[in-house]
Amino acid sequence: MTQDEGRFGRVNIPRSSWAPMGTRPLVPKQIVRQSFYVYTAVCPSLGKMSSLILPNANTEMMSLFLENVSNEFADNEIIMQIDGAGWHKSKELKIPQNIHFIIQPPYSPEVNPTEHIWDELREKYLHNRIFDSLEETMDRVCFGLKDLSEKMDYVKSMTFFPYLNISF
Repeated sequence: MTQDEGRFGRVNIPRSSWAPMGTRPLVPKQIVRQSFYVYTAVCPSLGKMSSLILPNANTEMMSLFLENVSNEFADNEIIMQIDGAGWHKSKELKIPQNIHFIIQPPYSPEVNPTEHIWDELREKYLHNRIFDSLEETMDRVCFGLKDLSEKMDYVKSMTFFPYLNISF
């Protein structure tokens, strides 16, 4: 599995969009500094995802997320690729018995397939939208995560990098 945290909120960056010839599209912009984190682990070979929306990125939240993944994949030994975030290395981090870490090289988000999940959420579910509340933003992100988790072949096509194709 590969794992990452993504920050989402009510700040949007206007992106290009389609409009009929001769018209200029109106794209809303919003800067409200409210945010939350999405923790996601992806099993690229199966296209399965496990996600939690949590208020912070820290050791306590990571421990909670790992417990959730461990329970969801209780019958499996999990080798999880993680980045070098401080809370991933904390001595207080509670790592379940069936999860083992592989730390990706520093400054290399391109080797983490979970980054494609964030791109997909931002591009397909949050693109050029503003939200009246943080809860409305969370609802939209939840919708996107649920929608993606039901499209296992699509998730697999986005995340199953050649270097992950390891056979025993």
